[in-house]
Amino acid sequence: MSADAPTSTIVPAPPGLPACAQVDLDAISDNVATLRDLAGRAEVMAVVKADAYGHGLLPAARAALRGGATWLGVAQLPEAVELRRAGIDVPVLSWLHVPGQDLTEAVQLGIDLSVSTQWALDAVATTARRLGATARIHLKVDTGLGRNGAWGDELDALAAAIGPLQAEGVLTLVGVFSHFAYADAPQHPTVKTQQERFDEVLADLARAGLEPQVRHLANSAATLTNPSAQYDLVRPGLAVYGLSPVPDLGAPDDYGLREAMRLVAHLSSVKPCPAGQGISYGHTYTTPADTLLGLVPMGYADGIPRNASSVGPALVGGRRLSIAGRVCMDQFVLDLGADYDGAAGDEVVLFGRGAAGEPTAQDWAAATATINYEIVTRVGARVPRVYLGAGSAAEGSA
Repeated sequence: MSADAPTSTIVPAPPGLPACAQVDLDAISDNVATLRDLAGRAEVMAVVKADAYGHGLLPAARAALRGGATWLGVAQLPEAVELRRAGIDVPVLSWLHVPGQDLTEAVQLGIDLSVSTQWALDAVATTARRLGATARIHLKVDTGLGRNGAWGDELDALAAAIGPLQAEGVLTLVGVFSHFAYADAPQHPTVKTQQERFDEVLADLARAGLEPQVRHLANSAATLTNPSAQYDLVRPGLAVYGLSPVPDLGAPDDYGLREAMRLVAHLSSVKPCPAGQGISYGHTYTTPADTLLGLVPMGYADGIPRNASSVGPALVGGRRLSIAGRVCMDQFVLDLGADYDGAAGDEVVLFGRGAAGEPTAQDWAAATATINYEIVTRVGARVPRVYLGAGSAAEGSA
């Protein structure tokens, strides 16, 4: 399902759907253009992992490329393969693999592969030799995050092994990269320490005769707040979709971004309810007065956090409400108030554009003690994506 409509204004959700996630492809393109301007001379890798943070892998990737991204990044190899099979031929980096994973198609399709362990380097080299091809790798360095990436003796061993493999022609060192632990807190001392360590590693590699084509360190937060971390390539993810990775420092519009996803539903019923009635499982909410109840056909099977019970925000008929009682698997209830003059079928905005006065993914994150990343990525597969803006007619709905 798609709609060709200006996306600078709010577009009502299509009637007849219990719920949908409207995805503004123009917002994604515009956000990438903003990030490209911030990146200076660095190129932009739009991170489209996890089904483009729930926005839809292929539609979001194409929108990001229209906005000026020249690279794409994913965590899982199947998404990289899907991008290639869809005809996307820009550099694509995949960075999270396991022993025994078949890398044949990745090497054949020219997908860039992250290497941070000896087994991974061996697997890439073995695959390339068998195919008579040259694999493209990025060396992942742990500069202090304490997660994925090589450090210490393992990093030294990998650096020593890459040179001979390049000379053999089985691989080329396309990139060297790392990841910040505290990029969302730009003044945290680890930011400077990690950047200094990254520079040291690059210098050590250069002395060993290893000169990558691109060096990359900056995620969304660093792209917005730390120009010194730009290097040759920046890797924004969350900001591509118009959400702020540093909500304590600024909202999306403070950085020239706008939210690309608007999660909406339609009331399936509106019914009168007396004062003193317990609502939903466990009766954790009791109506304080005679009122009208609105039933929203979304629940935790659709990605609505169960711990949003009694706190998750929603906008109905211009008024902002909180969920009444517990979130169920497929539905939750809103106390609409006795003076509500709407009816079944009315639109409910769970989150959308803060600048338009709608609840935001960040509001949901604050209400449920999580981060806005989780709110958008957890929107379930049975919630159709409805695409708006340039390219929407070709994308249909997921």
